[in-house]
Amino acid sequence: MRVRAVLLMIALLTAVPALAAEAPLPDSIGAATMAPDGTISLQLRAEGKDGTVGDAVLVYRRDDPMYDEVLRHLGGMKPGEAKSVPPWPDEQPAHTR
Repeated sequence: MRVRAVLLMIALLTAVPALAAEAPLPDSIGAATMAPDGTISLQLRAEGKDGTVGDAVLVYRRDDPMYDEVLRHLGGMKPGEAKSVPPWPDEQPAHTR
């Protein structure tokens, strides 16, 4: 499910090349929360200049292989904390290639 959501967001963004070529990256692409058990939930949104919108909710438990990478990207989190999700760099992580 998570891979499909990521692929959908990538497809939406690549379907709108003007967005990537002309618009600066947003400060935030969504919100992250950490549950008391350490599970990280990301509510993400992508918007194109033509009004195309993609929403996804991604959940990472502590045993997820991507957990540490997501936590580093968020700058660390503590249980009960919520924060904005900065955009990922243009380069795709190895697991999505």
